[in-house]
Amino acid sequence: MVSLEAIQHLTVIALVVVGTFFLLTGTIGLLRFPNVYNRMHATSKPTTLGTAATFLAGFVHFGPGGAGLTSLVGILFLFLTVPTGAHMISRAAQKTGVPFLGGVTWPSERDDEGDGDEGGDGE
Repeated sequence: MVSLEAIQHLTVIALVVVGTFFLLTGTIGLLRFPNVYNRMHATSKPTTLGTAATFLAGFVHFGPGGAGLTSLVGILFLFLTVPTGAHMISRAAQKTGVPFLGGVTWPSERDDEGDGDEGGDGE
């Protein structure tokens, strides 16, 4: 019969492997993508998942008290700050004039307001 300690160790190993995969993917994306917008995406999405998986491995290893609780707080902090930081980086890049690739454009205020013909009367 498999002991609970063996299951715990296998879970920690699996979470660290998953976390390492996502962190490696984010790092490769950071090095290979052509502009700030793509790089920002590569550093926010997969690295958040990779770091959260690594924190979760810490929680499984240390248990619900002490360092395990710190791991859960780290996951919460990560999920609250990374999307905000990524949004701020993309807005700063747009406001400083960093161009998009291809035909991609930033929505203008005029696009948000529409042309006033949303009633469907055809006029």
